Order: sequence, then structure tokens, then C-alpha cells
Amino acid sequence: MSPPAIIAPSILSADFAALGKACSDTVDQGASWLHIDIMDGHFVPNMTFGAPVVTKIRPHVKRPSAAYGTGTFDCHMMIAEPKKWVKDFQKAGCDLYCFHYEAAVDSTAAENPADHSASKTNPKELIRYVHEQKMLAGLAIKPETPVDVLWEILNNTKEEEVPDMVLVMTVHPGFGGQKFMASELPKVKALRERYPNLNIEVDGGLSEATVDQAAEAGANVIVAGSAVFGAKDPADVISKLKSAVQTGR
Repeated sequence: MSPPAIIAPSILSADFAALGKACSDTVDQGASWLHIDIMDGHFVPNMTFGAPVVTKIRPHVKRPSAAYGTGTFDCHMMIAEPKKWVKDFQKAGCDLYCFHYEAAVDSTAAENPADHSASKTNPKELIRYVHEQKMLAGLAIKPETPVDVLWEILNNTKEEEVPDMVLVMTVHPGFGGQKFMASELPKVKALRERYPNLNIEVDGGLSEATVDQAAEAGANVIVAGSAVFGAKDPADVISKLKSAVQTGR
């Protein structure tokens, strides 16, 4: 059975002055997940928000009753030290902690923001650590990263070290509103051919004009920011995005 169509609007495009209501309204309008972009100004040049904001918006959206369910907070961690923040985001209400492969191969094993460690972490170890904190684990790759780096991780026989989702960036991470990069879709296709049951997310430049390409390549989790929050009828856009994924596979 193929994974379900999931629409995860990015709250980076929401009204920050009324963020809690924007989150609850978007779920009421048909969104399955909320995509929460965390940027630290180091891994990417931009800065957004941290765990305290997630804590504040969590009461506005009911926690999912099961893994991957409606209300999932999909936290996309565009940060240089992903292991340091796992516990803080778990406490804040994160359900899916999606970190970047590029950060995980070049960051410390420290487990708290104030800690320092001479030891390094790695993607498999960090996936296991996220699972130990009772969250789903996602693994993201930038456009410049080849998809081949994921095979060893996804083929791992240790289930606790295998990600629950892979995110293929279809823009360069750091800023919203960028043009969709169709050049990244072969990565999605390669993932889907090898792993038919894997949740594959695409993020960047997704809209009604580009979702068909992503769905045909095999993506089942669609992140859309301005296409949803900037729409006159967000519910209609969410419905059309979901329908495109369902019919494109």
C-alpha cells in the first residue's frame, strides 16, 4: 500500500501576528500536517523561530492520535547542530523532527544547547536518538547533495536508525518564495522506485502549477507556503494539491 497524500503548509508564510489561529484554521481547512521551518542563521543565512514559538502554537492544534496523523508538527530543522535541539523540540510539541544530512555529518554529539562535545554525530545515530525521544525522524537533503548518500541509511537493518521520511529540497533552503527546481525530481523518482512505502516530502516552490510534477515523480508529502497562506480560498488549494498527489501516483 502506497503512503497517503499529505499536505503540509509551511507556516513561514502565515500571519505571525495571529500564528496560533492561522495554524488551527489551516488544519480545519484540510491540512494534514503543519510544516515548521526552523532556521538558525548558521546552517542557512536566514533566521526564523525556535522551540518557544512551537510551544505557544501547539495548544492551538490537537496532537495527532496516531503516527503521521492530522495535526503532526513537521519541524524542518535547518540548523547547524541538530542533536542539541532534539529534546527542546520534543518538549515543545514536535512530532516529526526532520534534520539535514549535511548538518548531521558535520556536527557535535552534544545533547543540549549549552553543552559542548568533542565527539561527532552521524545521520544513523541521530535518527536513533530522535526515535528514543519518541518522535518520528526525517532526513533532508539540499539540492547540491546527491541522493546516493541515503542508500546506506535507508538500507540499514536496524529499524531504529532508518528515517520515517525523506525530504528532498526543491529550492535552496533558507528563504521562502523561491522558484521550484524540477531538476531535483529525479531524486524523488529514485527514492520511490527503491522504497515504495517511504514517505517522501518535497519542499520549495510547490503550488498548483508544480505539484503534478512532484506527484508523478513519487512525492506524497507536499510542503506549500505562499500557495496556501496567500490564497483567497486555502481550503480549495489544499484540496487540489491533495487530489493531484492522489491521482498522480
